Amino acid sequence: MTTAEFIREYRERDIRQLALQANRFPDVDMPYALDQIQGWQIARRKLPKWAACDGVIFPPHLSMEQCSSEPTAQYKLNLAMEWASRVGHASRMTDLTGGFGVDFSFTSCAFAAATYVERNEQLCHIVEHNLPLLGLNNATVVCADAVEYLSTVEPQTMLFLDPARRDEHGAKTVMLADCTPDVVQLLPKLLEKSRFTMLKLSPMLDWHKAVDDLQGTVREVHIVSVGGECKELLLVLSTVVESELKVYCADLSTASDTSSLFVYTPGSSATVANSTFKIQHSTFLHEPNASIMKAGCFDELAAAYGVSPVSRNSHLFLSDEPVEDFPGRSFVVERVTTMNKGELRKALAGIEKANIATRNFPLTVAELRKRLKIKDGGDVYIFATTTAEGEHLLLISRKYR
Repeated sequence: MTTAEFIREYRERDIRQLALQANRFPDVDMPYALDQIQGWQIARRKLPKWAACDGVIFPPHLSMEQCSSEPTAQYKLNLAMEWASRVGHASRMTDLTGGFGVDFSFTSCAFAAATYVERNEQLCHIVEHNLPLLGLNNATVVCADAVEYLSTVEPQTMLFLDPARRDEHGAKTVMLADCTPDVVQLLPKLLEKSRFTMLKLSPMLDWHKAVDDLQGTVREVHIVSVGGECKELLLVLSTVVESELKVYCADLSTASDTSSLFVYTPGSSATVANSTFKIQHSTFLHEPNASIMKAGCFDELAAAYGVSPVSRNSHLFLSDEPVEDFPGRSFVVERVTTMNKGELRKALAGIEKANIATRNFPLTVAELRKRLKIKDGGDVYIFATTTAEGEHLLLISRKYR
């Protein structure tokens, strides 16, 4: 059995079990085969179109875990197309930090010509092999250092950078200045060489500070979540387009389309006071998605959707009527209780399992679950929070949508 045949036949098996059986397959390059099987298994979840493409070579595990998923890569393609249209130019783009090439394989489709730049020679060989299999014939692969290449590149419609977010010891970094290459130092050259630049940054980064560090050149901030988890922070920089800064909070489905999108202008005049809303049976409870939580745009959200905050620090919202397009999850409150033992016993009667969340509450989820003696799971959702008047409440709810 050849290595390629082994990969095709055993790619759905547990790689740990396969590693133990290596002696049975003396003609198989087992380290390479296991890398490919593990890569395909990750791609089946993150990159189903790539997993379905016969002959694609996958890189080592770390590159696979760090690469974009299809929904986020598709989002970047849509963003690149929109901005190319805005600047009236879609001739060429360069990805200065190519990596495994997932983002490049998508964003390059918006341009007549595209260049992939990566200093890791192994990744360059892999991408050069994969691009034709993926139907990309407008691309050039260059093995070079991003900073050195930037100094020689011709003006582009778009430059794309995903700076490395690990230091020399392999530890994660989230500060813009700690990433490689240092985008702040490169800023003048990036603006000189592109009509717009797209930066992909850590979702842990403080986007307000990043905008400040980039000296008034950021036109859009995109906070992108998938499946309820904040995955990427994208910044679009340009001096060709002059506009107010806008923040886009996108929550994507696994089908690569935008499930919800909330857009706002930082510094707008939206002001929402602490709620005096009476929480009772049949009140609708709304929990913003991960992108909005990251953005921190709670006053703007409340003003846009006509909902009332439980309190300034709860990040939970209430309404008398359903809000069909609310960007997040919505629930119907079935019972409300204080932490009084008698009230708790009555409110929790018949509930053996529940999903518990604490927001602006003195106990952790683990501490509260232990006190309530309720197992995890089921279709009941308990939100523990503190009202504007300082009262600790449990909102016992079920999903509305």
